[in-house]
Amino acid sequence: MDISRTEQRILHLLAQGGRIEIEKNDKSKIEAAICLTRDGWRYPGFDLDLFRKLKRKKAVSSSDGGPYRITRRGLELVRSELDNR
Repeated sequence: MDISRTEQRILHLLAQGGRIEIEKNDKSKIEAAICLTRDGWRYPGFDLDLFRKLKRKKAVSSSDGGPYRITRRGLELVRSELDNR
């Protein structure tokens, strides 16, 4: 399965320890999704459509009401990149 460049960036960020936090409205529908790096910085360019694509591909999941993290399937999809740290 081929994934886009933006999906690749998000999965790489999640593989390094990032997370996706969601905000729900009063009717328990997802209103907004925020991608945070492992250092707590907000990643720009992440929107609800991108979150839904990753969730549909089963690359991210949540457990016990916590933030969304990368799954084993997501780790298979992400291609390795050089880490500049």
